[in-house]
Amino acid sequence: MWFTIVLVVILFVLCLGAAAYETLMERKVAAFLQDRIGPNRAGIFGLMQPLCDGGKLFFKEDFVPKNAEKWLFIISPGILMLIALSTGAVIPWGKSLFIAGESHLVQVANIDVGVLYIMGIVSIGVYGIMLGGWASNNKYSLLGAIRASSQMISYELAMGLSLLSIIMMTGTLDLRAMVEQQASNLYGFSFFNGMAWNVFYQPLAFILFVTCSFAELNRAPFDLAECESELIGGYHTEYGSMKFGTFLFAEYINMFISSALISTLFFGGYSFPFMNELAKNGTLGENAIGIISIVVFLIKIIFCIFCFMWVRWTLPRFRYDQLMRLGWRVMIPLSILNLLITATAVVFS
Repeated sequence: MWFTIVLVVILFVLCLGAAAYETLMERKVAAFLQDRIGPNRAGIFGLMQPLCDGGKLFFKEDFVPKNAEKWLFIISPGILMLIALSTGAVIPWGKSLFIAGESHLVQVANIDVGVLYIMGIVSIGVYGIMLGGWASNNKYSLLGAIRASSQMISYELAMGLSLLSIIMMTGTLDLRAMVEQQASNLYGFSFFNGMAWNVFYQPLAFILFVTCSFAELNRAPFDLAECESELIGGYHTEYGSMKFGTFLFAEYINMFISSALISTLFFGGYSFPFMNELAKNGTLGENAIGIISIVVFLIKIIFCIFCFMWVRWTLPRFRYDQLMRLGWRVMIPLSILNLLITATAVVFS
């Protein structure tokens, strides 16, 4: 129990720290792609910039619109933050660590239905956004909330169907079992023993899942819920101070967790080359392998986050009708087609 409590605290701090420094990374990546410098005044290489931004948000005026639904207005950012922090509980962050004479999995909750848990928790996020937009008593906020909720519901269907292909192929809902199935000698390419990254077996599911992740996170080019040219700021137009900061933190935590989930489902999670062989022959101890697996997993996550930001600062924003047409007429049919192909391959393999 004590190890789980410590792991929960570490994961909480990690998510908050990742969200804070993703803001700096976002601006640095944007500066790199636009051939400029980016933040470099607050601390060495601008590393204090997130702390300055956080302090600014804390000391800004906090207000509630006169005719807003006060309690719903206050709790909606908390709902999003709670959901964002809860999703990381079932993700395996590393192999295992040997502490105090016992072997501990680097995972808060190792449950058999991890994928189902994540999809269930993520689907609740629409309530936080919808309540925030409706409780603000602002027509632009309400329109932004309606856009966001319809967008998230639409793309959750395609995301769920793409996940079904992975579940059907691996035969499990357990995220740790999925990672172990992808652990191969030569990174991701050991097809001869049936062990390789799922991205090679399910390339279409990968593309569909990543595209749906952009839509679920309201990230550009799918950030129609916050479209400044039409809706001012969307569902959080009336929010200020740390209420607005909580929305921002929840978005970046969700991007961190989404990157972790993409790495787990398609890129072998915490596994690294010859991990199982090094453990069997005793070349490396359990703690050494556990620490290396955590570092490898975090590197994969950082790369996925970079790709999220790369796309944001590269592609133009969609129109809303294009967004919905892509979700219903392209993503869902392709997901169903991929599911049928996977089912056929599983039956006849």
